Amino acid sequence: MWLPTPIYERAPQFWLLLGLLFMSVGTYMGFDNPITFVHFGVGFFCVAWSLCTFAMRLRHRERPYAGQTLHSLDSAEPGADPIKAAQAAKSTSLLRGSIVRS
Repeated sequence: MWLPTPIYERAPQFWLLLGLLFMSVGTYMGFDNPITFVHFGVGFFCVAWSLCTFAMRLRHRERPYAGQTLHSLDSAEPGADPIKAAQAAKSTSLLRGSIVRS
């Protein structure tokens, strides 16, 4: 399912706000009401989902191209294709590795 970028980027904040809203409604209703624990359960799930989604996106966005470090990609020519630069950096690192091992 495709979502527009602004909505996709704000999804973790939406889940966090929804979770906090559920928890605050549960607190407002009082702990003697049995539905309060359902509100806290749903609120905790929403907050946990928000943090999980944020952490997965952060981990994915920090990953460099093709298993290479960002420093090896900085040595590429300006305007060059980043995928080709990553492949070239990988092949040169493999060559350096074989020379060091010999």
